[in-house]
Amino acid sequence: MVAFNTGFPADSLEFCPGPFSSDIFVCGTYKLSEDKFSADNNRTAPQHRRGQCLVFEIGDADAKDISFCKIQDFDLPAILDMKWCHVSDNTSPLLAIADSEGNITLHQLHPTERRLSQINRIQCAPPDVLCLSLDWSNRLSPQSSPGSLVVSLSNGSLCILHPTETSSLSVAETWHAHDHEPWIAAWNYWDTNVIYSGGDDLELKAWDIRQGFGSAIFTNKRFDAGVTSIQSHPHIEHLIAVGSYDNTVQLFDARKPVKPLSRVDVGGGAWRVKWHPSALRKNDLLVASMHDGFKVVHFDLGSPGGSMPVGSEGDIKQRFDKHTSLAYGVDWSFAQSESNKDTIIGSCSFYDCTLHLWRG
Repeated sequence: MVAFNTGFPADSLEFCPGPFSSDIFVCGTYKLSEDKFSADNNRTAPQHRRGQCLVFEIGDADAKDISFCKIQDFDLPAILDMKWCHVSDNTSPLLAIADSEGNITLHQLHPTERRLSQINRIQCAPPDVLCLSLDWSNRLSPQSSPGSLVVSLSNGSLCILHPTETSSLSVAETWHAHDHEPWIAAWNYWDTNVIYSGGDDLELKAWDIRQGFGSAIFTNKRFDAGVTSIQSHPHIEHLIAVGSYDNTVQLFDARKPVKPLSRVDVGGGAWRVKWHPSALRKNDLLVASMHDGFKVVHFDLGSPGGSMPVGSEGDIKQRFDKHTSLAYGVDWSFAQSESNKDTIIGSCSFYDCTLHLWRG
């Protein structure tokens, strides 16, 4: 297995969901420049955050050894998060990137040229505010036009971007949501009136866009450390996975989001959680565990007709420990795999600037 050196520290990885571009994935990087000081120990230049988006193409996905190559890279401010929009099959794939200077940039993939081109930049906050995370609303309803985006900002705010008549996006709402960094914001894919957020204030919150943003519709304060990741299950309504710096992933019924239905110790802070994209593997959750590598966690979600966990802890069914630094970016491939092969997984880590592809 060959490790790819990403140049800058790597913190985000996303596979394209489009059926004709499922061999494409992107990796985002984040490099903080060193402080420069004068002889009398005064800082002479402010720190600068630089980043790159690296675009890759997978070779023979069914080969024993997965081959891939970089086909493009371009510079941006440091990248904190990226998400592909789920669009209809006849629409060019669209990637949104959250950066360290308050921007969301939109990039369209040209399927024949296999290249991304920037089509828009939306300023969500002043340049000294970081866009920490983002999520598209239309995971369950792909269409030709983009969905809405929710973005979390390092000043404690969340903002919503709605599509415009020109199929671009514009900021529609911004509000103060957390007293410390909101590391994650995510839609309820089944009810896109509802947004979840979590942050360093040790709180998980939900917001209903129909009721305004003066207060959350619920707040769960029963965390021992900051909330870092949230994902609504794409195949089971009302089920959300929530990761925390406290080394756990917990599953909640969104209708009763205080007591967890199930939980698992993943050994390190759960920076990213990703449900498997196939309904056939709805029980499997991919976790980037920061200080303890990457894991595939299996939950008992009951019988085929059932919809919620039975209360047992999740079971770690696979680990990937080839990385030697903070495990940050991870995703499942959306490509259909042969029946006897596991899904391709991409993972990247920070200080060792490393990217791997593996199966799980």
